[in-house]
Amino acid sequence: MKSDLKDLIKSEIIGLEVEVIDSKNKDNIGIKGKIIDDTKNTIVIQDKKGSGKILLKNNITIKIKTKKQAAVVKGKLLFGKSKNRIKN
Repeated sequence: MKSDLKDLIKSEIIGLEVEVIDSKNKDNIGIKGKIIDDTKNTIVIQDKKGSGKILLKNNITIKIKTKKQAAVVKGKLLFGKSKNRIKN
């Protein structure tokens, strides 16, 4: 599982389903949807209604769901642009 998590962190996360399970801003807990943008410091989650929520990576813990698994990831592990995470 640890290597799976490492692979997940280094992969493209745009398009994956997520849920915020912890946040410094308690109003963000429970936000669910699809990641539609990934920048150095933020991710944008689009909910089922179509609205996007910009969240600081350093402030959140998310559950990422893929076809194979679900993993809990601290946002700070996703810090940086996705293209740079994928290279390393």
